[in-house]
Amino acid sequence: MGAQDLFEAADFGRPLERQRGSTDHTNALLRGRRVAITGGTAGLGLAMVRELLSRGARVALVARRRNRVERVARELAGAHGIVGDVSRKDDIHPIALQILGALGGVDVLVNNASALGPQRLELLADTECEDFEHALATNVLGPFRLTKALLGSLAASAREGRGGIVLNVSSDAAVTPYPRWGAYAASKAALHHMTRIWSEELRAEGIELVSLDPGDMDTDLHRQALPDSNPASLKRPEAAACELSDAIEASLSRSGAARATAMEAELR
Repeated sequence: MGAQDLFEAADFGRPLERQRGSTDHTNALLRGRRVAITGGTAGLGLAMVRELLSRGARVALVARRRNRVERVARELAGAHGIVGDVSRKDDIHPIALQILGALGGVDVLVNNASALGPQRLELLADTECEDFEHALATNVLGPFRLTKALLGSLAASAREGRGGIVLNVSSDAAVTPYPRWGAYAASKAALHHMTRIWSEELRAEGIELVSLDPGDMDTDLHRQALPDSNPASLKRPEAAACELSDAIEASLSRSGAARATAMEAELR
C-alpha cells in the first residue's frame, strides 16, 4: 500500500483515531524492532518513546538539548539518547551514524521534530524570512536529510522482513489554510507531499512511507501557538502516541504480509 492509499485510509486532514481492539499487543509486532524518533524529549515525541519501549521496541531518540536527552535516557531504561538538531545540515550525518551505532540498524524512522517558525503566530506578510526558513529546515529538510541518510539501513530492513517504515508526523494544517499558521502549514504541506512522492519512488525497495496527523494535542508547541487554549479540549500526547504506534504496527503487518506473498509466488 502506497502513501496515497494510506492517506485515504487514515482520512488525512482529520485527527487519527484508535482502531477497535488496538490495545491488544499480543502479536508484539514492535518487539525487538529498531526505532529512531526525532524530537523525543517532550510532547508527542516523549510519549512515543515511552509507548514504543512499552511495546518492546529498541528506541534511539534525538533532540537538541543535551540536558533533556540525558534525563530521558537516564529515566527510561533501554532508550538511547542522541544530541542533535535536525534543522542543521551538519548535524544529520552524525545523528544517523549514532542511530546506527546504537541500534545496529533502523527498522522504523519517526520524523516527529517540528517548529512553528515564528515564536508566535503571524500573518504571512508579517513573518520574518528567517522564521519561515527555520520552519522549512526543521519540518521538511530535516526529515528529508535524515531519511536519505538512513535509506540504506531502511532498505536492508525491508529486505530482511523487519520493516523499512518511515512515519512523518504531519498536521491538518498541511491541507487546511488556517490564517496565521503560514510558515508551519506550508512546511507541513511540503512534508506531506514529499512523503507521497518518496513512497512512489521507494516502493520497489519495500520501504513504506506514511504521513499522519495526530490531532491537536496538549504540548509545548501547541501552547506556544495558542497560549490561551483550554488543555482539557486537547488530546493527550499519550493517546496520540498509542494511535501512531498502532499505525506503525499496521504498516509492519502489511509489509510482512506482502513479503510472505512474494515468497510464496517465488516458490510456485
